Amino acid sequence: MGVGKSTVGRLLADRLGVGHRDTDDDIVAAQGRSIADIFVEEGEDAFRALEKDAVRAALEDHDGVLSLGGGAVLDAGTRALLAAQRVVYLSMDVEEAVRRTGLNTARPLLAVNPRKQWRELMQARRHLYEEVATAVVPTDGRTPEEVTEAALDALELKQA
Repeated sequence: MGVGKSTVGRLLADRLGVGHRDTDDDIVAAQGRSIADIFVEEGEDAFRALEKDAVRAALEDHDGVLSLGGGAVLDAGTRALLAAQRVVYLSMDVEEAVRRTGLNTARPLLAVNPRKQWRELMQARRHLYEEVATAVVPTDGRTPEEVTEAALDALELKQA
């Protein structure tokens, strides 16, 4: 959350001359309501089912850069689909997350104790991000343009 996946995704797509798609945007468009509203009205499990379907559809229909929500990797089927893709994990530490997002309560999974919950989410997810990643790109203290360049470099190194 707040790592810059959408911004960097768009920049990366521009640099590669391909389209960009964000599965969170797909879900919002299909549902006609915000992700926070889906969490409140139907719960996390319902959102995760929508997310799983959105990722699968996007991987089938889209040939460019795809930005995924932070919880997409929780599903083993999604991780299996990602195994055939080049995946960049944009990482950051909690202090960078605070600086970027303020860890505000508008994010449904951070509503009670944002710093603690962010750390717990990362502890639970980091190994999954690393499992599917072709490359890991730290974003701390970097501009979106610098992160984009680092992602391009990392992917080129992985191909060599």
